[in-house]
Amino acid sequence: MNKLEQLFNHKNKNLITIYTTAGYPNLLDTPVILKELDKNNIDIIEVGIPYSDPLADGPTIQETSEKALANGMTLDILFEQLNAVKGEISAPIVLMGYYNQVMTFGLEKFLQNCETSGVSGLILPDMPYEIYLTQHKLLFEKYNQKVTFLITPLTSEKRIKEINDATSGFVYIVSSSATTGAATSNYNEEFLEKIQSLGLTKPHQIGFGISTKEDVKKAWSYANGAIIGSAFLRVLKQANGNISQSIKSYIDSLK
Repeated sequence: MNKLEQLFNHKNKNLITIYTTAGYPNLLDTPVILKELDKNNIDIIEVGIPYSDPLADGPTIQETSEKALANGMTLDILFEQLNAVKGEISAPIVLMGYYNQVMTFGLEKFLQNCETSGVSGLILPDMPYEIYLTQHKLLFEKYNQKVTFLITPLTSEKRIKEINDATSGFVYIVSSSATTGAATSNYNEEFLEKIQSLGLTKPHQIGFGISTKEDVKKAWSYANGAIIGSAFLRVLKQANGNISQSIKSYIDSLK
């Protein structure tokens, strides 16, 4: 069974997902970071594939992507690193990237590498769910890859329900109409209350602007989990070579 399915079968609330950019702060740091996140009992690890033209990422993730690309991170290297540690990571790993990256690499080759290297699912913000359903769904299923789609305060109620139905991983709820990386949370309360009232049938998590214990608890009050990205990357930037202790201290601060 896919690790995301296993997770949601035994835990469906108070989840924490942490995002890290592959190849940041240094090319060989990613396997270390993954093992430390897993050791500190993070529920889902989201690994960002560096991209030169991100659509939804704020300045922090853009900066880390630029650094990772300058470090020499590629999809081939990422898959090698993931494959090397897959036996040591119990948490589901989800890759976040962009549709063009995947199609340029070759969709089936990409999905096959995901399965081989222990990846459980994908977040491709610019892949329309209609395209997924009509052109790619069977291939994703062949390689046991769950797919996550995003909803925002601008997403219509009809489309939210359609995205819920199309999602096989979890629904990613964008907390506000902004890019990632806000230092403080800026929840659109009306939107989140509407999501609650719709009764989504798939696991759903809130991301964007989550950095503190208080932010996490607020996200839990509206959804199954909280997703932390830019705040964690700032921790890595300030780690000064002591990644393990910096990760532990930050995760402890969320509990």
